[in-house]
Amino acid sequence: MTNSFRYLIFHKPYGVLSQFTQETPNHSTLKDYIDVPDVYPVGRLDWDSEGLLLLTNDGKLQHRLADPRFGHQRTYWVQVERIPDPDAITKLQRGVEIKDYRTRPAQVRLLTVDPPVGDRHPPIRFRKNVPTAWLEMTLTEGKNRQVRRMTAAVGFPTLRLIRVSIAHLNLDGLQLGQWRDLSASELKLLLNKSSESKTKKSQFS
Repeated sequence: MTNSFRYLIFHKPYGVLSQFTQETPNHSTLKDYIDVPDVYPVGRLDWDSEGLLLLTNDGKLQHRLADPRFGHQRTYWVQVERIPDPDAITKLQRGVEIKDYRTRPAQVRLLTVDPPVGDRHPPIRFRKNVPTAWLEMTLTEGKNRQVRRMTAAVGFPTLRLIRVSIAHLNLDGLQLGQWRDLSASELKLLLNKSSESKTKKSQFS
């Protein structure tokens, strides 16, 4: 039964830690936005990233979704400094070396128009006479600060990072700083995907 569990998505603002306990007075935490007891993030978003964060008190589901071997797709809108050329896009798609690790192949495309996002507070640092561009990147893994390290590795530093979806879950008009419970259809599909991951894991164990 799942009726004792809660499953939420939250549109995390910039500067908010993906936890409920405060580490420094300078950062907000999830406690400033979410008043649901005993839910915890599935994975994380860095304090300087924005976008979709999934939270639950279903420990089994949380463990399955966080398993790096069966990562679900995560899609990001990434604002970078300068305009990436086709060679840089290809490298990101095929995988790049970051520290001692090579990233998995990813879906990466240069957006021809800016995505529908509001201004960030505080705003990103613009360099005069240096253009910026937006990439859409879909990964199946979530190493520490991976997207930022990937774009830096091909010469295009990340200025702003927004996660817009995890698997079939997306922000769908959820305003910055707001949260909501998953719908019945969203939850059913999430639990099905989790069961598939559990089956795959047992096959390869």
